[in-house]
Amino acid sequence: MIRTTPVLRTVSSREAESGAMSTYRDFTAPIGSRRATVLRTVGTRERRSHLTAPRVPTVGIDIGGTKVMAGVVDADGNILEKLRTETPDKSKSPKVVEDTIAELVLDLSDRHDVHAVGIGAAGWVDADRNRVLFAPHLSWRNEPLRDRLASRLSVPVLVDNDANTAAWAEWRFGAGRGEDHLVMITLGTGIGGAILEDGQVKRGKYGVAGEFGHMQVVPGGHRCPCGNRGCWEQYSSGNALVREARELAAADSPVAYGIIEHVKGSIGDITGPMITELARDGDAMCIELLQDIGQWLGVGIANLAAALDPSCFVIGGGVSAADDLLIGPARDAFKRHLTGRGYRPEARIVRAQLGPEAGMVGAADLARLVARRFRRAKRRRVERYERYERYTQSLRSSQETL
Repeated sequence: MIRTTPVLRTVSSREAESGAMSTYRDFTAPIGSRRATVLRTVGTRERRSHLTAPRVPTVGIDIGGTKVMAGVVDADGNILEKLRTETPDKSKSPKVVEDTIAELVLDLSDRHDVHAVGIGAAGWVDADRNRVLFAPHLSWRNEPLRDRLASRLSVPVLVDNDANTAAWAEWRFGAGRGEDHLVMITLGTGIGGAILEDGQVKRGKYGVAGEFGHMQVVPGGHRCPCGNRGCWEQYSSGNALVREARELAAADSPVAYGIIEHVKGSIGDITGPMITELARDGDAMCIELLQDIGQWLGVGIANLAAALDPSCFVIGGGVSAADDLLIGPARDAFKRHLTGRGYRPEARIVRAQLGPEAGMVGAADLARLVARRFRRAKRRRVERYERYERYTQSLRSSQETL
């Protein structure tokens, strides 16, 4: 049985109550399959195409291990309505998660004329943006998410990595506006990232570019869940921040007395937001920990600048809430470690502006590109049908005159 928020109702109950079907339900599943076919050529045509995309509302979905957020977004990035529910406990079954996504979309479609759906998934998405190759917090393994949902919703569906969709939103509506070469880094439990160049998300040959968190910065360093040691996210992420604080507290370090008192000795209750809050209140240890995380962030950014040479780095994710407590030290470390420092232009390092809704907004905006291609294909079908009708009408007229 699907667990949803109280705002949601099952499809059958809605249909029984109103007797009217939403925009989505005016179509049949086979049409969704044909629409999915239209999507396969979209991947390489993003460049500047947002300028001519139809100004129609679309639904954006941001899905992770703990929550599913869905919203209707207009062409200017404004959220018209938003729903949120927990990721189903039975997430070992891909169908249960897909049921939840479909239910959210159908619920929103009752009140909005939505033309496409974009999904930002916390996982690796293939280059065709159809299959989720691997999702660390969900059971998706080579899951054809786009085709499955397109056939159920009978509207165009786009699937992408959540960091890619967040970067797109910041480039279109947030801190990255006006930048031609942008790199986004999302600091949360780990580190994610995305690359935008000349208005196009760079996904790599197989669709999994931007996994910056697993660059190895300390050979033989801390073990990472990915299986390697010394990955960047083990030194600059929410997990790294909490790990260092708990280690100091467990060692009963004098510098940790403030946070030990704050959690009343329950070291397992220490969290990243708590550390940020105490740092803002002046706790010396928490300030130092954020500085350490920020310095490692700057080292990684300098490495990325050497490889990619962007004009701007946008820092998002939950840890970025520390703002200058984190980004200030990152800027300093970046300048110290940048290759050719003093003889080359330096990229800007800025905090993301759209917050936790960036992935949802970006997914919806990318879906507008798919909506345009579908609308063109639909228009051609309608034109062919109208020509056929005119032809058959002329035949009938000529037969009547004989």
